[in-house]
Amino acid sequence: MPEIRITAGSATPQLVLEDAQGARPLPALWLRARSPDPQERDEVTGQRLTNPHQLPDDLALTDARTEGGQLRLTFSDGHCAVFDPQELIGGAVLDEGCPPTRAWRANLSPLPIHQWPELGRDDKLFAAVRDLIELGFVLIHATPTDPQAILDIARRFGFVRDTNFGSFFEVYSRPNSTDLAYRPVALGPHTDNPYRTPVPGLQLLHCLQNETSGGLSTLVDSLAVAEQLLREDPEGFALLGRIPVRFEYRDATTQLVAVKPMIELDGMGQMIGVHYSPRLDDIPLMSDADTQRYHRARKRFGQLLEDPQYELRFKLDPGQLMMFDNNRVLHGRTSFDPSEGHRQLQGCYIDRDGPRSLYRVLKRRLSAH
Repeated sequence: MPEIRITAGSATPQLVLEDAQGARPLPALWLRARSPDPQERDEVTGQRLTNPHQLPDDLALTDARTEGGQLRLTFSDGHCAVFDPQELIGGAVLDEGCPPTRAWRANLSPLPIHQWPELGRDDKLFAAVRDLIELGFVLIHATPTDPQAILDIARRFGFVRDTNFGSFFEVYSRPNSTDLAYRPVALGPHTDNPYRTPVPGLQLLHCLQNETSGGLSTLVDSLAVAEQLLREDPEGFALLGRIPVRFEYRDATTQLVAVKPMIELDGMGQMIGVHYSPRLDDIPLMSDADTQRYHRARKRFGQLLEDPQYELRFKLDPGQLMMFDNNRVLHGRTSFDPSEGHRQLQGCYIDRDGPRSLYRVLKRRLSAH
């Protein structure tokens, strides 16, 4: 079990955290910024009432002692407060408080299918949100097929994000549309709206009607594909995470442009997803050698994304919905013949942080019972 102990230094006391990473000193500035004193931190919101950025650079501990399992610490600026060691231990880990991702391939079993009538219960909703965070997608069955029911489903998980397409959009075949999504052609694996900043976090696609034999939905986990690319070509993976790409969308009233690498890394250097849409991207002007090297990495990445071992393929029937992390899970569809009948889906977006917030709230609520 992690623990904090007090050691006597040559001039000042020192707190040391001992955990799986070894023994780590806790700097006085780090401790001082975490003061729980009511004069320093609002007891209701947990937000600071003072600005720790203005603390002295040479701040030091002048006294440290245990009192009833708590730590009473005094600092060189005269501040004294009582700290909970468990809160300090928890604060020593940069953790969002959500479950880690699990990469998957086409053989994923069982699929994360949840029933809409059950998602009014906290435990069932918690299980769905956990799957969404871990796997990057869920399938929700037995949903109402009323027009705009998708918005009620979306709001169960987060906040709907309006775009130039509106709060939701219709996906069915119509000639001369401004996007290939509204044609009956096949769509390869892609992420939506890479031309936006920020990109819509999660997408919902809700089937209202499907009378065609084609139009199968596809999903691919970019994390699993990138793991393979990293094994095969670490330099190519690094290029895709570093070289900026220009994405653009335009119609009569809109022109959206964003410049960003194809592979997205977080502040810890870990991959969290991709911006991938061969219909929309332009690479920067580089030398012949750099262009060819980048192209080889991009081509191999695209080949892996279309490899059947990574692709889930299924038909969405009326009342079925798929929700997926648009930064992580690429989606597509097979072609279909509109003469067979009508195929109509509705789509909308919610921000990525909504389900993550919901996960923490539900976890806290369920653990209190």
